[in-house]
Amino acid sequence: MESSNGHCSISLAILFVFAALLLNADLGSCHCFKRIFSFGDSITDTGNFAYTVRNRPLGPPLVPPYGETYFHHPTGRASDGRLIIDFYAQALGLPLLPPSLPLEKTGQFPAGANFAVFGAMALNPNYFKSKYNFSVPFPWSLQDQLATFNKVLTRIAPGDAATKRLLSESLVIFGEIGGNDYNFWFFDPKRSKDRNTPLQYMPDVIASIGAGVQKVINLGAKTIIVPGNFPIGCVPAYLSTHKSNTSADYDQFRCLAWFNVFSRRHNQLLKQEVGRLKSRNPSVKIIYADYYGAFMEFVRNPHRNGIDSPLVACCGGNGPYGTGRRCDQNAKVCRDPSRFANWDQVHMTEKAYSVITNGVLNGPYADIPLLHAC
Repeated sequence: MESSNGHCSISLAILFVFAALLLNADLGSCHCFKRIFSFGDSITDTGNFAYTVRNRPLGPPLVPPYGETYFHHPTGRASDGRLIIDFYAQALGLPLLPPSLPLEKTGQFPAGANFAVFGAMALNPNYFKSKYNFSVPFPWSLQDQLATFNKVLTRIAPGDAATKRLLSESLVIFGEIGGNDYNFWFFDPKRSKDRNTPLQYMPDVIASIGAGVQKVINLGAKTIIVPGNFPIGCVPAYLSTHKSNTSADYDQFRCLAWFNVFSRRHNQLLKQEVGRLKSRNPSVKIIYADYYGAFMEFVRNPHRNGIDSPLVACCGGNGPYGTGRRCDQNAKVCRDPSRFANWDQVHMTEKAYSVITNGVLNGPYADIPLLHAC
């Protein structure tokens, strides 16, 4: 019995060490991709928005306390530290992706580039203006990012053969993208009570993402990650803006039930689109990343993940969800962001992003765990 317990202790120790290594995204675990190309919005942007507003007065996410945890200064990332895309790069043994815009005309991007921009949508802003007379706050769309991507490819890998070879060695990541198509509507005071219209244009959001994926496949991409949307009913900005006095509006976790059903509907349609793309392109690995499920880990089991208050923002005001004012130099900031899942009332902390990434790299929050796709 004594010998058996000894073996058990050693096995458990090895298991814990192995688990710690998997969670440490600084360690390169896979070197099967030579580069990463990514698209998306503020969840993924590593500096493109910062470049576009470099000559204007600075505001979030370009001011402290953004970036305080890992970089110790703002980098244009909408978090206290690294984003999911940063953890992907580090886990794959690649440098952090540079934003594409500063070097769009000259950069060779040997390890890839990040085309994501803060505020970007899956649909073009003209879509909302023409169909709903709705002006969105930012001009960027997935189509714009893909057009820029195509221009860069034409320059760094001219000719179909060179482009296909380069992309066959690369990982392509589609966001997430599409969240802002809903956020801008639900946060608009004049339109937020109209919940039917976003449901009506949801298929067009999905179609835009699917068309983008097919475009990069046609160019030669062989491995693509398509992430779903987060449970927006658990996001502090939604909880504060759409606060209700009706208990039935909340689920068992105190998230807004209708908005989480909405997110699940988006993800259901997106998974169907991914399935269609897989059938059409059997030689391509298209990985659906379940960001919704990974996020709900914090909500269902916060203490297991070292999180104290999963529905409260680290940076903001004194409201019940850490809301009340924007996150900037004058905002109230928690002492330890690693104890929080949400950073600035919309975006997440580095801690949350690291755990979500691990769920995609190793499972179970990807239909093909990324490290198994090598």
